[in-house]
Amino acid sequence: MHPIKHFKTITHHKRLVMQGCFRLGLYWQGLTHDLSKYSPIEFWVGAKYYLGTRSPNDGERQAKGYSSAWLHHKGRNKHHLEYWIDYSSDANHQMAGLEIPIQYVAEMFCDRIAASKTYQGQNYLDSHPYDYYMHSLDHYMIHPNTAALLLDMLTVLKDQGEDAAFRHIKKDILHK
Repeated sequence: MHPIKHFKTITHHKRLVMQGCFRLGLYWQGLTHDLSKYSPIEFWVGAKYYLGTRSPNDGERQAKGYSSAWLHHKGRNKHHLEYWIDYSSDANHQMAGLEIPIQYVAEMFCDRIAASKTYQGQNYLDSHPYDYYMHSLDHYMIHPNTAALLLDMLTVLKDQGEDAAFRHIKKDILHK
């Protein structure tokens, strides 16, 4: 059990996301980002499976075959694409990724930067969030418009840096 280390990790991550959201004018989202991580069902699992270099949900998943903390978390946080998976409204009623409102895609962008900075530490590069997204894209259930929007944000981050990416999102995406 590593409750203090886990608390420091999630608080550091939350602070980084809050700073990013504030840069975009998403003040309420920044303040409320990932509050469910402090709930007992998520916090104690995170402390038990604390890894330090990646999400403790991976540790729980390896031990149990699923992550109860992740199942709880994704259902309460709209910045996760998994929150937006539902049965499609077309005739086939298959599961599909729904289009995510722009403000939650922007929070997702901030979340990806913060996670990369938290787990990469001094080794962080602006390309890490893009690389992680591209590595995982083949198994995401994500709406094409949302995928294109997030890819655009991450590409600007990778190619032009953090300041340019935040300017792009604030000017060209959030305030159209």
